[in-house]
Amino acid sequence: MRFDLLSLNLVLAIAETRSITRGAEREHLALAAASKRLSDLESRLGVGLFERRARGVELTEAGRALVRHIRSLNASLHALESEVVEFARGIKGHLRIAANASAIAEHLPADLAAFARAHAGIRISLEELTSAEVQAAVAAGHADVGIFVPPQHEAALDCRPYREGELAVLVPQGHVLAKRRGVPFDALLDFDIVGLHGGAAVHEQMRERAQALGRTLNTRVQVHGFDAIAQLVEAGMGVAVLPAVVAARFARIFAVLPLTLQEPWAQRPYLLAVRRQEVLPTVVQRFVDALSPAAVLPDVPAATPESLSDAPPVARQSRARKR
Repeated sequence: MRFDLLSLNLVLAIAETRSITRGAEREHLALAAASKRLSDLESRLGVGLFERRARGVELTEAGRALVRHIRSLNASLHALESEVVEFARGIKGHLRIAANASAIAEHLPADLAAFARAHAGIRISLEELTSAEVQAAVAAGHADVGIFVPPQHEAALDCRPYREGELAVLVPQGHVLAKRRGVPFDALLDFDIVGLHGGAAVHEQMRERAQALGRTLNTRVQVHGFDAIAQLVEAGMGVAVLPAVVAARFARIFAVLPLTLQEPWAQRPYLLAVRRQEVLPTVVQRFVDALSPAAVLPDVPAATPESLSDAPPVARQSRARKR
């Protein structure tokens, strides 16, 4: 079944104005032509899209479903147009990255800046998601590359090491734990916890560890963003566990102290993920090689900014086969 954009946008206009007349005017159509288009579309679909009421028209269930898809289609078309137009402006590709908050706070900014300097023609989009959401976004094709903390939930992903991270404890100055350089996790369970929103890798890890110890994680408040956590800890709302780099940074800004988290799981890896496929798009392959050189075959020289721009297709295909 073929659809034309004019008829679909007419449906959207009628839905938003709740009037066939005003919808036709918005799409610059004569009322008779608009009514014919709408009638033809309903006949082809085999369902009514609108119910006529005294004060205008209302979408049916089928109409609401169609409008959702029309809006999604228009958004995709807009993104398609924007991306294609960028090629005329010298842009050579668009890289969509999804990463969890810790990766963005610890390592990713510097690596993205270095990649952007070496590949000025590639536009980069970055979205912050939870580790589970990152994996889902890459598996569904909404992101080209994902960076997250294990475990891996999506079987359709090709994952490789990115970097190592470390968790630390953040307490307010003057806290009973402030005189100690490091603390085990069970010592934190006697206090209120300030943490990230549910689903965040750090929070889920703490919750699971508390359950394993037969204890309860006393989460007093959950927020979006490490800066909010630091301010709440400073205000005495509780203690927190967050990336060590971030904790040290906030100790220079707020009246808080970073402590070593004395647990083996305080050391944690970040994984870089792409959707499994025979050969990665060139832009994605360049980014993967730049951020995860361990993925390069031993007999292939490690990628450099200079070599990436002229990397032969055979080398990229060899790496793809190894995956």
